[in-house]
Amino acid sequence: GSCLTCYSCTSQLSNSKCQTKMDCKENEACKTDVIRVIGLFSIISKGCDSSCDPLYQDFSVGNRNISCCSSDLCNVNAAGSVRSSYGMAAGMAASVLWIFLNSR
Repeated sequence: GSCLTCYSCTSQLSNSKCQTKMDCKENEACKTDVIRVIGLFSIISKGCDSSCDPLYQDFSVGNRNISCCSSDLCNVNAAGSVRSSYGMAAGMAASVLWIFLNSR
């Protein structure tokens, strides 16, 4: 089988700091682990994983989302799977609202 290339980082607060690429071993997938603390920050870790189990956990102060994918550099975003996309939607809505409020 062929080996994947994934983005790799450990406990970064910004997705822009997760642009390092690494070559995985055979049968490894790209893993994205995002721990989101509502209203404060997200802690993003990425890399290769041979036993990647998708996970979604809700906490009182945020959530954790582990997603796996198996194409080259597929873990480019910090969003991960579809279930976390509502967070991005909320973020975009907030920024649009902010622009709207500040343009008056």
